Amino acid sequence: MGAPVGQLTRGTTGHNRLRRCDRWLVHAPRVRTALQSAVDPLVIDLGYGALPVTTLELASRLRTVRMDVRVIGLEIDPERVSAARAAAPNGTVEFDLGGFELAGNRPVLVRAFNVLRQYPEDAVDEAWSLMRSRLAPGGLIIDGTCDEIGRRCAWVLLDSHGPVSLTLACDPFAIERPSDLAERLPKVLIHHNVSGQPINTLLTAADQAWASVAGHGVFGPRERWRAMLTMLRRDGWPVEPPRRRMRDGVLTVPWATVAPPRP
Repeated sequence: MGAPVGQLTRGTTGHNRLRRCDRWLVHAPRVRTALQSAVDPLVIDLGYGALPVTTLELASRLRTVRMDVRVIGLEIDPERVSAARAAAPNGTVEFDLGGFELAGNRPVLVRAFNVLRQYPEDAVDEAWSLMRSRLAPGGLIIDGTCDEIGRRCAWVLLDSHGPVSLTLACDPFAIERPSDLAERLPKVLIHHNVSGQPINTLLTAADQAWASVAGHGVFGPRERWRAMLTMLRRDGWPVEPPRRRMRDGVLTVPWATVAPPRP
C-alpha cells in the first residue's frame, strides 16, 4: 500500500469534544440502519489527533447501537499512532497509519472531524471522492468541524453518491443566535456564508425565527430552539423534526438546501 493521502493536522483534541456528533450518530435512523445491516460493522475515525480519546468515546457510544462495531483510528503521523496504541485498552480500538485512502479498509462509517477545515476549499471534492470510493455498500461519511470544547459544531453527511445533509449542532446555552455557528461551518461551506448564498439565507432565516420565538426563552434555550425549528418548518424550510427529548440544539436540512453553486 502506498503512503497515506493527506497532510498532518494540528492534532488538537480533548475529552468529549465530539459528543454532540456522537449523540447524533447514535440516534440518526440512516446511520443506525447502516451499522445494523452491515456485514462488517467497521467504522473509521480519520485524523483523531494527538490523543485517541475521541476515538475511544466513539467506539463506546456506537456499541450501544451494535455491540460488535469495530473502530479503527487512522492518523498520518506514525508518532500519534504509536502513542494511541500505547494508551488504548487492549482490543478496544485499533490504530493505524492512514489518510483519505482509509488505509485500504472498506468501512460502513467514516468520521472525519476537524480535518478538512485545515485544507483549501478546492481540496474538499477530491478528498470526499477518495473516501466515498472506499466505502462499503451503504456506507456513510461525516465531515465535520467544531470548536475546541465541542459546544458549536457542524457536519455534512455523505454517502457513495455525494453530500446528503448538513447538520448544525450546539449547546443552546452557549450561543446568542443560530448564526454564531457560522464560524464552525465545514470547509465546503464556510467561505460561502455571504449574502445571496444558500447557507447564508438559511442562517439568516434561523436568526429571524430565533428572535421571533424569544418568548419561549422563559422555558429555557432548548425549548426556544425547538420553537425555532417549528417556525422554520412552518415557513417552508425542510428542517428535520427534533427528537422528543432534545439535549442539543440540532438543525438538519437536506444538502440541496445549502449547496453552494458549482463553479
